[in-house]
Amino acid sequence: MEYIHAMVRVSDLDQSLDFYCGKLGLLEISRTENESGRFTLVFLAAPGDAAAARSRKAPLVELTYNWDREEYSGGRNFGHLAFRVDDIYALCTKLMHAGVVINRPPRDGHMAFIRSPDGISIELLQKGERLPPEEPWASMPNSGSW
Repeated sequence: MEYIHAMVRVSDLDQSLDFYCGKLGLLEISRTENESGRFTLVFLAAPGDAAAARSRKAPLVELTYNWDREEYSGGRNFGHLAFRVDDIYALCTKLMHAGVVINRPPRDGHMAFIRSPDGISIELLQKGERLPPEEPWASMPNSGSW
């Protein structure tokens, strides 16, 4: 068995690409437009997985955009995506400055949660050992659900 990808339905492809690529830092690996099925598939990878993902040897995030409007509810019922990051404090600071709400701040120097524009929970995990507690994160409360 081999893990291939996680698929997330998105309601606004441009807004989702801004979030996943522009703010979170994933890279677009490939894109397929299907006229007869009226959908677009965009495959993304974490920067550290990009080379392997291009040869189908690393997991991908598949954004599925259906051209005909659909209402997607929930988001949390999907579960969550998880990414290991080099510096959780630096990434959360960057995301916060880009307008992303940090739903579960990295108080412990190890784990944080954010949400995509479509309400998908995304877990961020510190690579290696936990970072020492640091403000403003150590005393920041949760915001919303994650």
